[in-house]
Amino acid sequence: MRLVEVIETGDVLGEGPLWSVDEGRLWWTDIQSRRLRRLDPATRRIEDFPAPERIGSFTFVEGRPGVFLTAFETGLAMFEPATGAVEWLARQEPAGSGRRFNDGRTDRQGRFWVGTMVEDEALAGAASASLWRMDAESGLTERQGGVKISNGLCASPDGATLYFADSIAGSIWAYDLDPATGDIAGRRLFSQAERGGPDGSTVDSQGRVWNARWGAGEVVCLGPDGRELEVVHLAARQPTCVAFGGDDLKLMFVTTATDGLTAAERAAQPLAGGIFVYESEVPGLAEVAYRGSEPAKLG
Repeated sequence: MRLVEVIETGDVLGEGPLWSVDEGRLWWTDIQSRRLRRLDPATRRIEDFPAPERIGSFTFVEGRPGVFLTAFETGLAMFEPATGAVEWLARQEPAGSGRRFNDGRTDRQGRFWVGTMVEDEALAGAASASLWRMDAESGLTERQGGVKISNGLCASPDGATLYFADSIAGSIWAYDLDPATGDIAGRRLFSQAERGGPDGSTVDSQGRVWNARWGAGEVVCLGPDGRELEVVHLAARQPTCVAFGGDDLKLMFVTTATDGLTAAERAAQPLAGGIFVYESEVPGLAEVAYRGSEPAKLG
């Protein structure tokens, strides 16, 4: 994996990068700044779109260009960045719950998997967050409880395995995922982080899982059997998530954060908060749009 460049985007908590094949643009969110951002890699132009709440994750929506299924801090909604219009679908975490929605990604069938995280244990209790699934048939349903900070959601190329992490536990789990029904079973430990906490992940075309390790300044490549195959070291201690993009899907974009760093730490990591761009020999996979049937009021 070769470092191509670092784009200095100045994010507080950059997260959730997604490559739009149709646009040839990279989308991501700066969670703490409450905005979606879009990068044109050819010109380095960045556009910002304010949001009504912090965004933990989002995904494209099939048949609705310009609209995203968005995991805001309190719930899920269809969001049109160009106009700011919001169409709420479910609000499971009202203000004061002590939890918010966080990482999410679609599986190969277009179902959106998203997790919550505990922000205030005094309000929410410890390990009270959950893994949720959003689909057209069932809406938003809870699939697992007992979580502290949900992260690392992605699915294998054949759609038969779902990966999910709890950053505080340091664990990435694998589940058997039924492509037809979306049911999960057979939870097992896939990887236990020895350095840093597992944050956002993606899967490449060979089924390898690329996981950002918050606090360790690394992106770790794991084989389908969980073995560590490669470690990419970043000049930023808080990488947050990974996405493949570019014309041939051979560019790997890694978002990073400055959130919580002291002045001395920021001085020692001047590239923190930027997007690190690497060139890969193995391409990634195009993101699958959410295949829902909610009322199309937007777009």
